[in-house]
Amino acid sequence: MKPVNLAIFVLAVCMPLAPRLLAADDYTVPLTEWGQPDLQGVWNFSSSVPMERPAQFGTRQFLTDDEIAASKVSPLRIGRSNEVTRTASGIEAFYNDSIWMERISSNGRIRTSHIVYPPNGRIPPLVDGVEYLPGGSGRIDSQRPVRFAVGGIGRDGPEDRGLSERCLVGFNAGPQLIPSVYNNNVQIVQHRDHIVVLTEMIHDARIIKLQNPPALDRELTMWSGDSSGFWDGDTLVVVTRNFNGLTQSFEGYGSSTSKVLTERFTRVGPRTISYQFTIEDPDTFTDRLTAIIPLTQVDAQLFEYACHEGNYGMANMLRAARRRDAEQMSDNVADIFRR
Repeated sequence: MKPVNLAIFVLAVCMPLAPRLLAADDYTVPLTEWGQPDLQGVWNFSSSVPMERPAQFGTRQFLTDDEIAASKVSPLRIGRSNEVTRTASGIEAFYNDSIWMERISSNGRIRTSHIVYPPNGRIPPLVDGVEYLPGGSGRIDSQRPVRFAVGGIGRDGPEDRGLSERCLVGFNAGPQLIPSVYNNNVQIVQHRDHIVVLTEMIHDARIIKLQNPPALDRELTMWSGDSSGFWDGDTLVVVTRNFNGLTQSFEGYGSSTSKVLTERFTRVGPRTISYQFTIEDPDTFTDRLTAIIPLTQVDAQLFEYACHEGNYGMANMLRAARRRDAEQMSDNVADIFRR
């Protein structure tokens, strides 16, 4: 893991979460030289709002003022005063979850969850046979290919590790964009016929074709799918198909083989884009899923993530596993002679 881009981090935690998802009546969307809504810039999608709605809120989409006041905490929590760090895993958790975690302060209307459909704000019911495989630090009862982003199923080889550990797909790189602990930044670059969404995490550049391009053959699949877009008034609508099936459909569930992702980017303020995505995946969920996440513009630039540059983690992880295997074999032989 690398340190987060501090320039973007400081700006991100100081920016308020978009208070409203609809543009003000007097706001005029800026246009490019081609007359299209201007979405260009570096945008941060950090959030403290949960993806799924806690059950006690039912179908209510927004917190009350009292609930907002009660939930406010410092965006930087340097450690936990009531916990003692004793192990290497504790140090790792401290580093990941406390020091570099990107959080965002919130003012105005705050959602109870990013998921807005189904109405209960929860992940839709699963298709029979679909299992929850979230990844994690331990060994998981699963088989290759490893589709989840973080963790792994073992340490026999690099193929046992999650996609972000292998620097194939970042855990928040999208599509779809999902807030995570750090590197929640994208840069949007526009041309008349194409739009590029560049993610900070593993520096993936997704090229979105405009002007009704011909559909890609279904046999041609990619990690990030094939994206085409069009303008619906001031909203950029992006439809992505042809995922390679080697990633999960959403949040630990299914594969992306039959997934169709529809994203909507709407400029609703001088520094705010309302980002909405809908997942339709009949192999994983019995209903569609829709979520809304605000993107906040920051006055900074993206820097190269360079996931494998000087990254000794994978080699050292496998080397330690082989040392452990050798010690276990040696102990087994010693036990035989002792008996």
